[in-house]
Parts: sequence; structure tokens; C-alpha cells
Amino acid sequence: MSAEPIRVVLVDDHEVVRRGIRAILSDTDEFEVVGEARNGEEGLALIRALLPDLALVDIRMGGHDGPALCQAVREEKLPCAVVILTSYLNEDLIRTCVRLGVRGYILKDVEGFDLLNSLRKIIHGGAVLDPKAAELVLQWMQHVPPEPAAPTLSRQDIEMLRLVAEGLTNREIGRTLYLSENTVKVRVNDIVHRLGAKNRIEAVMIAHRQGLI
Repeated sequence: MSAEPIRVVLVDDHEVVRRGIRAILSDTDEFEVVGEARNGEEGLALIRALLPDLALVDIRMGGHDGPALCQAVREEKLPCAVVILTSYLNEDLIRTCVRLGVRGYILKDVEGFDLLNSLRKIIHGGAVLDPKAAELVLQWMQHVPPEPAAPTLSRQDIEMLRLVAEGLTNREIGRTLYLSENTVKVRVNDIVHRLGAKNRIEAVMIAHRQGLI
């Protein structure tokens, strides 16, 4: 019996963009677009009503923009992974979105094959930053004074963070460290909590500032 498709909501004020993304996702049986919205308010209403697995969200729209939608999803604890899909490459926007709990920040010039692979990683517990966005984040971190290293992380915790930073999913980390996928999920969530981060990406940023990775 085949697995249920990953349910996706598209939130973008350009119909052509939504059609293009829908076409890419329709190339595989893994994804199903269950709704489309032209702005943040419509998008949030769809996410509340449909509870999709993923929401692909533009960052600049009328009404609620991408960050505002991300904040609402986080505050309402809606079980949906928000992925920013945008043409904007801005350090402040990237940092804001990461702190609001996005699971991915992807630029719209991404190839269809790479977009699908990124979404697969995210749905299996990973987090994805476009290489250009990741470069901006690294440049920012290099100019932030290092913080004292957290003494509560074990060597294996730090190794997990390194693998998270490489974009590996929980399953891939488990194979590397000979742990079950569920054990990795619990341990990574615990590390995120102990570092005072909101998500995996921010945990990596904090760990880098602390000189752990």
C-alpha cells in the first residue's frame, strides 16, 4: 500500500508562480497541493482549515506577509512546516524567518529537482537554507562575538549539531551515528531546547557562535 501524499498549501500573490510550483509538485506522487492562497490572511485560513504537512509561502504579499504568517502558525502551534519560497535574499529577513520557526528558506530560482529534494528533507525532520542564504547567515555569524560554550552538550550532541548543519535528516543522522530515527528526533529537540533556540537552524547558529561547531 502506497504512503499518503505530503499535503501542501501554496501561498503566493502571483498566480503564475503558484501554477509553476503546482506543476513541479505534480511531477511526483509524493506531493499533493490541497490549497492555494493569494495572501497571508487567506494562507493562514487555509492552514487552519486543512492542516497541511507543508506550506510554501512567499515573503512579500498583501496583508499578512511571510514572517507574519510564520509567527501565527508558531503561536497557534499548527502542525505545519512553513517553508519560505522567495526571490528576496536579505540577511535581516532570513534571520527573522529562522527565529520565527521556518523549516526552510529557498530562493525561487531553485531547480525543480532541488526543490523536491529540499521538501523531502524538511518533511523527514530536516531544515534547508538556500546556499546563498546560508552564506549570508555564516557571514553574519562571523561578525557576532562568540559566546561561552555551553557545558551541557556531550560530544555526541555536538556531532549531531554538525550533521544538522550539513542538512541531514533525522534518519540520515541516525544511520551515521547508529541510532534510531526516533532517538535522533528526541535528542535534537532536546539540544534545541537546551540552547534556547526555536528550531534546528537557530540551534546551529547559536552553536556556531558558542564555538561548538
